[in-house]
Amino acid sequence: MQVINYFESNRQAHWLEEIRRSDWSAGAFLFDLLSQKTFFDAVGTESRVLLLTEGDELISFCTYAEKDDIQPTELTPWVGFVYTFPEHRGHRYAGKLFEEIERIAKESGIPEVYISTNHTGLYEKYGCEFKTMMNDMDGAPSRVYIKKID
Repeated sequence: MQVINYFESNRQAHWLEEIRRSDWSAGAFLFDLLSQKTFFDAVGTESRVLLLTEGDELISFCTYAEKDDIQPTELTPWVGFVYTFPEHRGHRYAGKLFEEIERIAKESGIPEVYISTNHTGLYEKYGCEFKTMMNDMDGAPSRVYIKKID
């Protein structure tokens, strides 16, 4: 397995179709942002889409972005669109994406990253701590987690 940056791949069309296979509305939204080339407008110019792959298969994906669905806020950067395909769940594959995020953040001198979610008990497995409740762009309450970068 390896983690690749979608934007550094010479197989973007293939990976875009793999993202499209997700059965999650946020995955469909990410697909739209990428296919319509509006991803950077939505989440910031330094943002990345990280893909955990095994050969031609997409196992899991997420974004490492300047902005997410909690706006406006001074908090940055955000881990978003975290998704593992159902047949690969239960193996903590998202942890491999978190390791890459930690590496990127550490290289950039970023002391912490944030996650907005409605899940409880998922991100704690990866060393994240609940920080606060904030409203997302639709006005719905969202749990905001913080992941300290060692």
